[in-house]
Amino acid sequence: MTSPNVYVLGVGMTKFVKPRGEVEYTELGFEAGVKAMLDAHITYDDVDTGIACFIYSDSCSGQRVFYQFGMTGIPIYNTNNNCATGSTGLYLARNLIKSGASNCVLVCGFETMKSGSPGRTFHDRPDPIGPSAKLVAQHPLGSEGGPMLAFFGNAGREYMQKYGATASDFAEIARVNHKHSVNNPYSQFRNEYSLAEVENSQAVYNPLTKLQCSANSDGGAAAVLVSQTFLDSQPESVKQNAILIAGQSLATDTSTLLDGSAIGAVGYGMSSKAAAEAFKEAGIYPRDVQVCELHDCFSSNEMVTLEALGLAEEGKAYQMVRNGDITHGGRVLVNPSGGLISKGHPIGATGLAQCAELVWHLRGWANNRLQKTSSVRHALQHNLGLGGAAVCAVYKRPDGSAAMPLSSDEICKRSGVGYNPAVEAKGFTHAQAERVCSQRSRNLLVVELVQERVLARF
Repeated sequence: MTSPNVYVLGVGMTKFVKPRGEVEYTELGFEAGVKAMLDAHITYDDVDTGIACFIYSDSCSGQRVFYQFGMTGIPIYNTNNNCATGSTGLYLARNLIKSGASNCVLVCGFETMKSGSPGRTFHDRPDPIGPSAKLVAQHPLGSEGGPMLAFFGNAGREYMQKYGATASDFAEIARVNHKHSVNNPYSQFRNEYSLAEVENSQAVYNPLTKLQCSANSDGGAAAVLVSQTFLDSQPESVKQNAILIAGQSLATDTSTLLDGSAIGAVGYGMSSKAAAEAFKEAGIYPRDVQVCELHDCFSSNEMVTLEALGLAEEGKAYQMVRNGDITHGGRVLVNPSGGLISKGHPIGATGLAQCAELVWHLRGWANNRLQKTSSVRHALQHNLGLGGAAVCAVYKRPDGSAAMPLSSDEICKRSGVGYNPAVEAKGFTHAQAERVCSQRSRNLLVVELVQERVLARF
């Protein structure tokens, strides 16, 4: 028996910005959620389940965000899986729909962060990554700097020792991602750098420099997932925007985590497992992927993840980078959004922002950054959280056809906001927000001044 299909019907996101304490998580969640519902051409009364994705907010912050759309009594889940939190929400939503428990799920990720390296919140109880952190602290490759730098910096050092890559290969990954971000209006950083500028930026943990590391961000992103039954009830003008999640898997660490390998310590095993399972469900192979959003928290993680996902043979990813096969005109367009390195990394929103980017590519909406050398039929998402969780998903158009770039005029007609949200980070009107919020159960006391503050930014 074929498993029920699940579709992404709507996506939306905020700009990712530096954490300055100028925006509340309620505003980020509201903006992203409204945009996703406008994109899906639904109202909150259609939503039967809500899933909130965040790690740096109090318990039930999801309810605080979702109540702004309406107080309809639906179940609301709050998820936290470190940096894989957003895509864990997508995984949960898809499985609820596949099981028949839901028909229309709104997944909303948001994060307000602080400057500096993310750290633990609770110091009076065991560290969730304690065993692997102890190994990293004693690793012969080094342990200077913060733990995250040691985790991912050592992965880069081990990769160079094993396969002959150079520091310039890692810098090239960051150069490409920064170049991609120029065309993404939601990116926190939109500056293009030369390879020399990346290499000569502040050294943080050899081979990593500052421009090879993702930055903390404030931001939000959301997606509407629906069942086949729900999609069939929609007009053709709405159905044509749906993107099928053809395969998806959430994996946790395998025994390679503690085998002494620095590459294994950053989730290579679970990334490989999640990718293999997602490909199997989708019925495709890594060679069938044309565009990929992967978790490049550091350039070294992008390097090893290219191999974990099967996009490059073991020990050959650096050659793929040197050959220009991770950018426009190459074999796989990797992180066209700019990735975490330049788009930013508001942890709870990251996986949902990856989803939005891939949906826009498969719709033919991201027309300033589409892969130009081949028809895009399959897109791959990879989102990683140490501790650990790795989520991979394969997306495609429902009929399996290739994505064709659409004109701005056509996209304006199809979108629920009157412009192309893939290439313009604009907002919505008061009337549009009121249209998608609940028409039968909404208390403005919960909304307070959030809607006005969000609208004022536009």
